[in-house]
Amino acid sequence: MYTLLDHLGYSVWATTKLSQILEKADESLLRQPTPSSFPSIEKTILHIWDAEIAWFKRLHGISITEWPSKSFTGGKKELLEGWLQSGVEFKSYIESQGADYLQKQIDYKNTSGKPFSNTVEEIIYHVVNHGTFHRGQIITMLRANGWTEKPENEVLTSTDLVTYLRETRQ
Repeated sequence: MYTLLDHLGYSVWATTKLSQILEKADESLLRQPTPSSFPSIEKTILHIWDAEIAWFKRLHGISITEWPSKSFTGGKKELLEGWLQSGVEFKSYIESQGADYLQKQIDYKNTSGKPFSNTVEEIIYHVVNHGTFHRGQIITMLRANGWTEKPENEVLTSTDLVTYLRETRQ
């Protein structure tokens, strides 16, 4: 049976897959202006990472007022490691809390200070779906910048949920 913890595992798996491809890319490709929700692959990764950090903090009763990436000054290595570590920490924290925690109501404020409330389960579904959406944009941005046209570049492998299930259940 597929569980919410499996869903978090899927998210970490997909981020790992995409990070492994991006490790091989020239750092300039991550900063290449490319039309999407955010103006570059790097900005898209920072957005995903920001959201994971914000939701992780909200689970701990902390509402942020500005995005953590505002002070990010690292390069590609720090970007990819931080992004992946964020997902791993999120998953580990949820695993450590027990099944009853998933129904806990979390009160928080968005970055503008407006109050909201969601269950942990709803937050987890949001975080995973949000990451999936933007990872898809990153793949599209890689293709738009010619990644798949160069034989020396790694093929963009599927980060679909069903691929995760096939790979992890064999």
